[in-house]
Amino acid sequence: MWCRPDRSPSWQDGGMERVLGIGGYFMRAADPTALGAWYRDCLGLDADENGLWRQGAGPTVFATFESGTGYFGSRAQQTMLNFRVRDLDAMLAQLRAKGADVAAETQDMEGVGRFGWVTDPEGNRIELWQPALGDAAEETQRYAREPVEFRHRTRLVLG
Repeated sequence: MWCRPDRSPSWQDGGMERVLGIGGYFMRAADPTALGAWYRDCLGLDADENGLWRQGAGPTVFATFESGTGYFGSRAQQTMLNFRVRDLDAMLAQLRAKGADVAAETQDMEGVGRFGWVTDPEGNRIELWQPALGDAAEETQRYAREPVEFRHRTRLVLG
């Protein structure tokens, strides 16, 4: 059943319970172990043995697309994961060096940032986003410079 608002929704409406953020992203895979290793080895996604990953602070975009969009690659792909990156060119070069299926084109959007795409071994197209200069880019770059151990220890202490 679709949830229809009684009136136009507003972020200022204090009476509505709201989600806090994305708590997980779950994927089917023919070989879950191999796909998890690809995300770790190619993208540096350092999830623990339970899949817990402490991502860097920064914006998350939630957007809907027309059902016929070709933006996700295959029409069978219903969603597309977007990862923020510190340096798009360096990430794309790293992926190419590891033999990943990287799209030749990149896209620049003024005030938003730069985008590139890679397809994982299961055929899922993934978007990589280097935020434009500003708060989001600075936070992403600061987080990327901190050692992993410091990030995890800080989150455990500070919550």
